[in-house]
Amino acid sequence: MLFWHGQPDHYWSSPGEMYPISGPGLLRDPPVLPYLKQEEPNGISTSQPPCPAFQYVLCAPTSPAVRHHEETLTYLNQGQSYEIRMMGSPRVDPGGEGRRMLKSVVRVVFHDRRLQYSEQQQLEGWRWSRPGDRILDIDIPLSVGILEPQIHPTLLNTVEFLWDPSRRTSVFVQVHCISTEFTLRKNGGEKGVPFRIQINTFEAGGNGDPPEHLHSASCLVKVFKPKGADRKQKTDREKVEKQPALEREKFQPAYESTVLAECTPWPDALGAPHSPPGTPGLPSPHPFKLLSPERLCVSPACAAESLSESPGEALSPCASPLETQQWLHKRRFSAYARVFANFAGADLLKLSRRDLIQICGAPDGIRLCNALTGRCPRPRLTLYMSREPAGGAEGTEDGCSGLYQEVHLEELTVAELTGKLAELLGLPAGQIQQVSRQGPSGIHILVSDVMIRNFLDETCFMVAVTKAHGPEGYHLVLR
Repeated sequence: MLFWHGQPDHYWSSPGEMYPISGPGLLRDPPVLPYLKQEEPNGISTSQPPCPAFQYVLCAPTSPAVRHHEETLTYLNQGQSYEIRMMGSPRVDPGGEGRRMLKSVVRVVFHDRRLQYSEQQQLEGWRWSRPGDRILDIDIPLSVGILEPQIHPTLLNTVEFLWDPSRRTSVFVQVHCISTEFTLRKNGGEKGVPFRIQINTFEAGGNGDPPEHLHSASCLVKVFKPKGADRKQKTDREKVEKQPALEREKFQPAYESTVLAECTPWPDALGAPHSPPGTPGLPSPHPFKLLSPERLCVSPACAAESLSESPGEALSPCASPLETQQWLHKRRFSAYARVFANFAGADLLKLSRRDLIQICGAPDGIRLCNALTGRCPRPRLTLYMSREPAGGAEGTEDGCSGLYQEVHLEELTVAELTGKLAELLGLPAGQIQQVSRQGPSGIHILVSDVMIRNFLDETCFMVAVTKAHGPEGYHLVLR
């Protein structure tokens, strides 16, 4: 039997009840809980669904402004310590060593799907705006029955600890971020984004055995500045009380505590057996490893193609999910590797620009869209050059009848233009002594940086190459 400090017995009045029942004279003897025993006691009615093996209770009241058939919502104050009472069925070690410890990982995660896609970017931005602070912390002096609490320095929203389900266990947690810190306007606590407090419980393992996932539960919360949750709770209660009687029946009653509902585990929780030694159960901040192209490719032809791939090459539609992960890492999209974990090249290429912006946000979404389409940045200046025939300008009646090649300039300097012309004409760059432009009346004007900056984009030039007076050297004239 479990004894909770300061908790009335009617909180756990029967296996099927999840919430306390208000009213005087309801205290009674603690019931027999079959899920705390190894065998099914005789005489227990099985008409009700069995109580889950684990239950977690957050000692904070639920909002009265939640309609029936909707998930309960709990308001928390920033930085205030809240108790989470943990109850589970003790597991006996089959080896005869007695009860085994459990490991629980508590996380604060986003409820909105849009923010889940960009969780790493949101948390990184919060880290820069609040250096040295954490999103979730454990109040160790107030906690009861927890062992070896661990706080990962890089995972600001995650804590973990060991506990014995046969003993009284309460962990006090503090949430230091408020809901409006992840909104665009960042004002008005009522419009802040909701969070989820999720608890994933594992078999602690031993002798090198990987931890086994046992249970996950979560609840919906909003975090306000100090004392803001109390004001919001009062506002909701007054709002409901002003409604007509028929309307009030559509809302759930407010409960003194919040019972975390069972849910599917967070994706990172499933990777707990693969976490590094020393911090089992904590998801790795970089869950994907960079593999060599030989290990990623399934055929020699694919391996050769990947080895010869240039950094600016677009993603191939036939790329496998592992090759897609490698492509994302090479182009600095590692933060979205978990989001696109199961995407092949064709799946990623099917996403529109709008889809990518919704998933990754505007800056990274546009960058990823350009990388997928292989779009190169537009040069600052594009010129079209053609070498003048040996017969001079008379060999071509119009200045644009020859074969031209494009020259892209970024720095808009004489040195850059000289190097591009030397490469185009097959001349040593060090032997080009002068570059000039033919002006009015056939005069030659020395080309300078200012002149290049004033060239019109996509201008055509005929380049005349003449020998300099020195032993080795060339003069170039742009006509």
